Amino acid sequence: MKKSNLIVLAIVLGAIGVAGYQTRDSWHGAGAATKAAPVRAVSVEIARAERKPVPVDVASIGTVTPISSVALKSRIETTIIDVHFEDGARVSEGDLLFTLDARQIDAQIEQAEGTLARDQAQLAGAQRDLRRYSDLIGKGATTQVNLDNAKTQADILIGTIKADQAALDNLKVQKSYTVIRAPVAGRISAANVKVGNFVRPADTAALATINQMAPVYVAFAVPQGVLNGLREAMAAGSSHVVAAVPGSDASETGKVAMIDNTVDATTGMVTVRGIMDNTSERLWPGTLVNTRLIVRTEDAVVVPSDAVQRSQTGDFVFVVEGNKARVQPVTVARTSEGHSVLSAGLKGDENVVTEGQLLLSDGTLVQPRERKAGA
Repeated sequence: MKKSNLIVLAIVLGAIGVAGYQTRDSWHGAGAATKAAPVRAVSVEIARAERKPVPVDVASIGTVTPISSVALKSRIETTIIDVHFEDGARVSEGDLLFTLDARQIDAQIEQAEGTLARDQAQLAGAQRDLRRYSDLIGKGATTQVNLDNAKTQADILIGTIKADQAALDNLKVQKSYTVIRAPVAGRISAANVKVGNFVRPADTAALATINQMAPVYVAFAVPQGVLNGLREAMAAGSSHVVAAVPGSDASETGKVAMIDNTVDATTGMVTVRGIMDNTSERLWPGTLVNTRLIVRTEDAVVVPSDAVQRSQTGDFVFVVEGNKARVQPVTVARTSEGHSVLSAGLKGDENVVTEGQLLLSDGTLVQPRERKAGA
């Protein structure tokens, strides 16, 4: 081999040795740096799983309906002479609402009273004749025919007086129709007629309508699957209904008044009616309300619904033990007011992660912080 080639080979081998030495040094340095770097804990928000009584409820949309809705109509043909209420006012049972013209009926009552008085006077005369003929027949001073005729006349007048009295009573009833009072307490609508309007029984439009406001019904539909449990709860007196107007925090609580006797075959739903005291008149007839039918209350483990995660194998939560997160499979029975009711997986009193799960895996180091109140 030539001397020049030996020199080139020596230079190349020396360069390779220096590069290898530098590379080994860099590897050792990187490994030392990686080993020295601390493992960062993931900041997570936690809440405590609780074992407590929770309601078994069904949410639905309901409609408020009045127990009594009375359409006021005239029962005689006459004219309105006075309206005694303001449109939309609250009325009590027996309040005077309308006064109708009663002058024609008053005249007919006076005529009937005169006819009754006349017939009563004739009856008195016929009864005197009957007594006279009864005395004479005993003395043989008159015939039996005269006595029988006197008795017949008295009986006829007795019947006539009964008819007169019935006619008079009927006219008094007719006069009572000229004063219209509230048959139930509630809210009255606007008056459809004013003073001077002629009204009659054949009119299709009501003078006004009264809706009973307290108590009221709330009708809603529930799945047929809760029917048996609801019937048992009604028998035990443990079921009740909560109704709230959308957009309002106020609600009314009542009891189940009725279950419809038929399940709708097309929807599998059955209509339930709850009765609410509604003393504050929060529930207005015709309003759509959010309803919760609480069938019963049972003891169960509850966690915030934010804590429940889903995977291909089922639901799970991250349980914080010490400073590490652990995957815990759970079974969710139902949800209620932002909480998940668990039928299996937790015993209660565990700390579960409610925020930050995306950065976690089984055994991840965590830095927990308490869940904010009202979250």
